[in-house]
Amino acid sequence: MTDSDTKFYGRKDTLFASIAKGLRRACPQCGTGRIFAGYLKLKPACPSCQAPIGEIRADDFPPYLTIFLVGHIVVPLLVYVEAAFQPPTWVQITVWPLISLILALAFLPYLKGGVVGLMWSLDLKGDERH
Repeated sequence: MTDSDTKFYGRKDTLFASIAKGLRRACPQCGTGRIFAGYLKLKPACPSCQAPIGEIRADDFPPYLTIFLVGHIVVPLLVYVEAAFQPPTWVQITVWPLISLILALAFLPYLKGGVVGLMWSLDLKGDERH
């Protein structure tokens, strides 16, 4: 870690505060700067406090969380609708994949922000080796 990194990594909020800031897609350090340059691409640094958030690699954890969350929303709804209304198969194979896709695309950037906040709070960059 360089001297410029300790400037930012030295001041930490609580774990939950950093995650909450990330879930808002805001900088986990200052909470005001936006961390995304696009849909999922992180900016190299926070525009407000210059924290080096672009170094954090969240990789596969946000999609896993998204799949977990969407599955726990869609599957109970699917089972309930099937039991209560017995819609035709063509409706089922049209509606549920569409709902799943919309939810996944909606949740993914927020969950990635939360994971970035978690990793920021724990001083992880995603390139650690064991």
